Amino acid sequence: MASASSRASGALNVGWIILNWREAGLLIAGLIVFPLIITGVVLNTIFLVREIRRNEQHEAFINAVTHELKTPVASMKLYLQTLQNRAVDEAKRQEFYGVMLQDSDRLQGTIEQVLRAGQLGARLRRASPMPVDFGAVVEECLTLARTRHHLPADAVTATVRHVDGASFQVLGDEEDLKAMVSNLVDNAIKYSGADVHVAVELEQADPATATLRVRDRGIGISPSERKRIFKRFYRIPGAMHSRVKGTGLGLFIVRSVVARHGGKVFVESDGAGQGSTFIVQLPVVAPQ
Repeated sequence: MASASSRASGALNVGWIILNWREAGLLIAGLIVFPLIITGVVLNTIFLVREIRRNEQHEAFINAVTHELKTPVASMKLYLQTLQNRAVDEAKRQEFYGVMLQDSDRLQGTIEQVLRAGQLGARLRRASPMPVDFGAVVEECLTLARTRHHLPADAVTATVRHVDGASFQVLGDEEDLKAMVSNLVDNAIKYSGADVHVAVELEQADPATATLRVRDRGIGISPSERKRIFKRFYRIPGAMHSRVKGTGLGLFIVRSVVARHGGKVFVESDGAGQGSTFIVQLPVVAPQ
């Protein structure tokens, strides 16, 4: 009887141990699987939010480009219909021609902006880089900006400083550099509001680097937006920024061109209403 009782007790003990091990195994498996499930849910939510934001940016880009294309076309059509259907004196005719040329330039600028962004995004191979006079590029872009926006000379000023014997020769693509400078200057003008005062500084504190600063007194940029503004299609949300029309490609082009030329770009701003300063640093060709 005692032997049978001992065997029964041993069997119960073994069964209890096996049952506890099973429960412990399920508990351990649950502790491992549950964090994995939570991690998967969190990652899926993050990717979903990013995709929603990306779609919103794409939709905003399409709407902006559509507006930038339709507006000058509609304007030119209206003036052409007026010239066709009515007798217009010579002075008025020349005025209409001037407006249509401006609309044509605006249309061409939008198309070139989109094409350039596509080329930069695709990382197309370019011809061999050539030495470019960056100082001349900046001066040409400022002249075009004053003409395009009908501004006096003191609204967009330029200051040049460099060390003796140094040059502003940058090894790269002249058209890309013009696009980069034009986007920075145009942005500074557009976000300045009615009182435009843009200060452009080009200096060469050392023989190896040219530094371009484009400073405005406009609506400013918050610290949280300083890195996002260089992304493709991104536009700062809010009523103040939504008043300024654009495609969200300008600063993306700036960053891409600067990166292609081995430089750096960043922005400084004390916040809303405090203006902004965009700073570009490019390596220069060593003087012979």
